[in-house]
Amino acid sequence: MDIKAKADAGQMSANKPPQLSLVVPTYNEAGNVVVLVEKLDAVLVDIDWEITFVDDNSPDGTADVVKELGQSKPNVHCIKRIGRRGLSSACIEGMASSTAPIVAVMDGDLQHDETVLPKMFEMVSAGKDLVLASRFYGGQTAEEGLSKFREMGSNVANWIANLITGAKISDPMTGFFMLKRERFEQVVPKLSSEGFKILLDIIATARNMGKPLDIGEVGFKFRARHDGESKMSPLVAAQFLGLALSKIMGGLLPVSFILFAAVGAVGVVVHLATLTFAAERMAFNFTNAQLLATLVAMISNFHLNNILTYANQRLRGFKYWQGMLSFIAVCAFPAIANVSISTFIYEQNSLFYLAAIAGIIISMVFNYAMTRIFTWRVK
Repeated sequence: MDIKAKADAGQMSANKPPQLSLVVPTYNEAGNVVVLVEKLDAVLVDIDWEITFVDDNSPDGTADVVKELGQSKPNVHCIKRIGRRGLSSACIEGMASSTAPIVAVMDGDLQHDETVLPKMFEMVSAGKDLVLASRFYGGQTAEEGLSKFREMGSNVANWIANLITGAKISDPMTGFFMLKRERFEQVVPKLSSEGFKILLDIIATARNMGKPLDIGEVGFKFRARHDGESKMSPLVAAQFLGLALSKIMGGLLPVSFILFAAVGAVGVVVHLATLTFAAERMAFNFTNAQLLATLVAMISNFHLNNILTYANQRLRGFKYWQGMLSFIAVCAFPAIANVSISTFIYEQNSLFYLAAIAGIIISMVFNYAMTRIFTWRVK
């Protein structure tokens, strides 16, 4: 039977319950959808499978391409998300939408080699809880799909991830993996919907729950992107570090709070620098210098939180300025306490910087909780 005939036979079995559900998170991948499905048709001829593209309302019409393809291929599905974004949450939503006993995640840019999927399926079917496709296993390298700088960064991230998970695997940062649905259902209530590294979260969460995963690996050649642009950015690196810290602490603090606190730390520097400048160069008294420093730090914190902590709810255009006013308004109440308490400490002890820092710490938790509700409206 030739490839076309096998593909047709696989398509004819689409009415059967799927054995394997593939989840592909997408943002601006319209040029890759049809090619990816064609490649999957060719390699998954002996498996009843379905694929769900979870699209974050791509402006290039990715969801429309998927829906049109689904008209002729009933095993191709689309979840178009409006008003919410993020790779991890997309993967969770896609896996949760399926009833297949085995689920897999892969990228939509064709950098992941689909020919290893049957081997991965065989290993999970034989008993492995999770099988990851590694860019570095069995002598493989990622030089075709990664620059030297990105490969070096990936190696550092892999080292950190292995420390967190306690699993000695070659590529814990891969976005290409397959696992039993029952194991996904066990960990999903404790997974973070924030960030980009869902595999790290799954492995670390299972370990923290006292149910470590039996993990297998297969090597694959990491290819160059077929179409579109890479989503890798300093934002991804920052969110990875936030997730890493959250998992080190057993998930006690959410990723968003850790990133909010990191922005707050930058805000401390901005605050103290402004305070010093206003007091020493502009001859402000302490109270007025503290007021100015607080306002400048709030504006700085809003901007950084908008592009880092709440990247998935990022405010743009008019909503950006509306959000800034909301942020300042919400933070005004603890800011008043900040200035009052720090002024009192300064007047009692003349401890200039200690007084300022004390006021900052007092307002941080309140600001996080309130701006999450009123500025970025996280549900």
